Amino acid sequence: QVQLVESGGGLVQPGGSLRLSCTASGFPLENYIVGWFRQAPGKERGGVSCISYLPGLIYSDSVKGRFTVSRDNAKNTVSLHMDSLKPEDTGVYYCTASPSGDKPCRTGGDIWGQGTQVTVSS
Repeated sequence: QVQLVESGGGLVQPGGSLRLSCTASGFPLENYIVGWFRQAPGKERGGVSCISYLPGLIYSDSVKGRFTVSRDNAKNTVSLHMDSLKPEDTGVYYCTASPSGDKPCRTGGDIWGQGTQVTVSS
């Protein structure tokens, strides 16, 4: 079964860190372009980060310098390490993937996970 599963969300204080994981089953994630999106309460889902072949790593302006995306091919996983978290980072985080093209870096790929909740609050 082809699927993506996100994990690692939770409640964290402002300034804290979290590491989200997107684990694939049924296909080799290392051969896919993978994007991270988030949806804040009452807002549309928007792109956060993307790991592709060219130009490689992409980040939205709101998370640049604080978030880092990386692959762990041995675990068939893409991670999103989030530092210096702010209350405005709160939302449901989704990963998405496609075998080619740039959809995961723009509007979303062919495969989506179910999402993991991140809440940044004191």
